Amino acid sequence: MSLPSDAKPKKSSRELLFRIASAAVLIPIVLLIIAYGNWAFLLLLSVGVALLAIEWGAMAAPQLSSRMAVAISLAILGGVFTVYLFNMLAGLAVLALGAICAGFYFRYLKGPHLDAAYGALYIGWPALVLIWLRETHNGVYWVFFAFLIAWAADSAAYLVGKLVGGPKLWRKYSPNKTWSGFAGGMIAGMLTAGTLADITKLFQSSTAALIVGLLVAFATMGGDLWESMLKRRYGVKDSGTLIPGHGGLLDRVDGLMFAIVAIGGIRWLVMLGTKL
Repeated sequence: MSLPSDAKPKKSSRELLFRIASAAVLIPIVLLIIAYGNWAFLLLLSVGVALLAIEWGAMAAPQLSSRMAVAISLAILGGVFTVYLFNMLAGLAVLALGAICAGFYFRYLKGPHLDAAYGALYIGWPALVLIWLRETHNGVYWVFFAFLIAWAADSAAYLVGKLVGGPKLWRKYSPNKTWSGFAGGMIAGMLTAGTLADITKLFQSSTAALIVGLLVAFATMGGDLWESMLKRRYGVKDSGTLIPGHGGLLDRVDGLMFAIVAIGGIRWLVMLGTKL
C-alpha cells in the first residue's frame, strides 16, 4: 500500500531531522577524540571495526553472522594494533594473513569464504590507513581533512539531490542518487578543503587544496555507490539500524572509508616528496 501524498514529505522531514540530530551529537565527539584522545582514538576505532564486522556478517552470512563478525574483527584488529605498535607494512601483512585465515575458516564452515576474506580487507584497509595517518606529522590535520571533506560531500550530495533532483546517477544500484547531488558533493568537498587549508596551512597553494578536495569528494561518492552495489548484491536496504536516520554504521561511513584511503594515498605522495 502506498503512502498518502502528504505522508511522504513528513517522512522525509523526520529523516532529515534525525540526520541533523545524529550528526550534531556524533561529529563533535568524534573530532575531539581524533584531536586529543590517543588510547580513546584507538578504542573508538576498535569499537567501530567490531560494529562494522557485525553488520557485514549480518549482510553477507545471515546464518553464520556472529562467526563472521568475530573472524573479521580479529583479522582487522590484529592489523590495527600492529600498525599502532610497529608500522604500516607489518600491519598490512597481518591484515592479509587474517583475511586469508577468515576465508579458509568459512570454507571449512561451508559458508561464503570469499565474502569473509573480502569483508576483512574492505573494512580493514581504511582502518589501518586511519591509524597510520594520525601518527604521521600533522596527522590530526590530515585525518580532519578526510572526515570533514567526506561529511561535507555526503551531506551536500544528500541535500542538493533532495532539493534539485534531476537525472539519476546510477539507477540500477542507487535509485535515489542524482547527478545534481553528485555535483553538489564535489563542490562542497572542494570548498571544505580550501577552508581547511587556509586554517591549517597544510598545502602550499589553494589550487592544490581544491584538487585534494575534489579527489577526496570523488572517493567519497565512489564509496557510497560501492556500498549501494554491495547492499543490492546482498538484498538489503540498510546495513543495520544503529544510527537514527542513517541506518547502520556502514551506511554512515561507506564514503568516509574511501575518503580515508584517498587522503592516505595523498599523504604518502607528500612523504615521498610530492609538492602540494
